[in-house]
Amino acid sequence: MSKSAINSSRRKHLQTSAKLMGFILFLSEMDIAWGAKILGVRIWPAEDYTRVTLESDKALPISQQLLTNPDRLVVDVQGMELNTALKDLVAKVKPNDPYVSQIRVGQFQPGMVRLVFDLKEPIKPQLFTLDPIGEYQYRMVLDLYPATPPDPLMELVKNSARKESALEKANEEIDLIAQFATKKEKEAAKAPAAPVAQAIPEVKESITPKKQRRLITIAIDAGHGGEDPGAIGSMGSKEKHVVLSIAKRLRDKIDNDAYMRPFLTREGDYFVPLHTRVQKARRVEADLFVSIHADAFIEPRAKGASVFALSQMGASSTTARWMANKENASDLIGGINIKTQDKQVANLLLDMSTTAQIKDSLQVGQAILRQIGGFAPLHKPKVEQASFAVLKAPDIPSILVETAFISNPQEEARLNDDAYQDRIAEAILKGIRDYFSKNPPVARRSTA
Repeated sequence: MSKSAINSSRRKHLQTSAKLMGFILFLSEMDIAWGAKILGVRIWPAEDYTRVTLESDKALPISQQLLTNPDRLVVDVQGMELNTALKDLVAKVKPNDPYVSQIRVGQFQPGMVRLVFDLKEPIKPQLFTLDPIGEYQYRMVLDLYPATPPDPLMELVKNSARKESALEKANEEIDLIAQFATKKEKEAAKAPAAPVAQAIPEVKESITPKKQRRLITIAIDAGHGGEDPGAIGSMGSKEKHVVLSIAKRLRDKIDNDAYMRPFLTREGDYFVPLHTRVQKARRVEADLFVSIHADAFIEPRAKGASVFALSQMGASSTTARWMANKENASDLIGGINIKTQDKQVANLLLDMSTTAQIKDSLQVGQAILRQIGGFAPLHKPKVEQASFAVLKAPDIPSILVETAFISNPQEEARLNDDAYQDRIAEAILKGIRDYFSKNPPVARRSTA
């Protein structure tokens, strides 16, 4: 074969290879552009933040930009064509959403969809993706946080101002009673002594009521929420809904107490990371942290309520360890932005957890367990311990109450019963009162 023929054959071979390579790249681009399928779009509005989730069968490149006058968030999703599922996102915006007024969706260019969020106020967005876990595929998550977040402590003080005023007035009246009693005692001491024969022994009893130094703040933590449903019963009951209902009942009962005030770590159906729940309790200077759950177990016959405290030395039982591991996985299911998680804070909470905190937690836990055991079966007769991440506030007694096993059909039915939910809330309240009657909170320098 001549040299020119060989060169010609090589050129044809290269051209064919180039065309084949181009076709492969084209197929690859087609796979990226049209292969992704949207499995669901969800919006979780809350005062804390609004979360928007796009779930797909493939990870998708995303980018964002904030615009002002008016405030808007523009998000571009590559590798996707506009479809019905994405258009449905527009109708999912609720009128009471604190941060989003409306969403506009359009095909910005081939293979790229643009989402425009019209905002009610300036925000600080966090945009991240989550790998498949549990029942979820790939999730693109947009968390829209307010640029100026509210101060939960100031809000709590504002909401309990009337109760604070009533407490101050009651303490002033107690002071007046004490002053009057002291004056009478001094007058009696100055009076001439009665003849011995006429002396009548007296039994002195103080009628002066005790002062309540300040309001006791109870942080109530309803487990799970939003993307994380928690355990699901055989009838389809979701733990996140059941425990929020019980938490709100407990909140209302504490609200009616003259000496306590409640704080909910979540007030609706949205996700709160575990370390954020702890931080919230600390920001409002809580005197007690009560996390409410209704868990499931691999054995449907498992039954009974439980109360847990933190352990630094390992779980008190195999079940306790299993439950702690399951609850600690909540962040992965709910969807936490790993890049923004404050690892130093997480380590601090772990390192600073003290023996005193655990001791107090065991005491209040036992008080609550006694109350629940008065009407409901108990899984264990004493407070168990395990390394629950949500119990790691270093300076707040913290307990986790498993109200019942939602995986048990009989207990699932009970958990959906209004009367049972109310009795559980009442039992927790009585246990709290019992604990603080013996362990009154110390005074604080702040007005909170």
